[in-house]
Amino acid sequence: MKKVINPWSRIDGYHCFGCDPNHESGLRMEFYEEGEEIVSLWHPRQDFQGWIDTLHGGVQATLADEISSWVVFRRFQTSGMTSKMEIRYHRPIRTTDDHILLRASVREQRRNLVTIGVRIYDVHEELCTEATCTYFLFPPERARQEFRFSGCDVENDEKAPF
Repeated sequence: MKKVINPWSRIDGYHCFGCDPNHESGLRMEFYEEGEEIVSLWHPRQDFQGWIDTLHGGVQATLADEISSWVVFRRFQTSGMTSKMEIRYHRPIRTTDDHILLRASVREQRRNLVTIGVRIYDVHEELCTEATCTYFLFPPERARQEFRFSGCDVENDEKAPF
């Protein structure tokens, strides 16, 4: 498993709610490549609850959307935008749990549309949420010019925090 390098981390003005590690109220997600999947170990916080000790469904959808974008960055070496998302909640995720695990991979590509499957597991490795995200891929030149996308690589070190 290799850590995915955040290509925007040193750009002025970068303040992504999902993946900026310094965003005080953000999700601060990190990503790893494991085979064909992009994986994220995320630590729930009480300020993201919907009901008492329960992770808000909208936050779960945001987590799924964010990891899907990183599948696009890494697998297609471009950026894009969400054009459709379907989500199914199977069981609650507790904000009191130490962590949850997200796994995402490409299901299908048709021209510039990519379908990405996401699974979110609780601390007990039980499937809690599934999402299907459809992304519109930008041409690489547009990704470079408009979104400062310079490529998405992984670190050589294969150690992961999980």
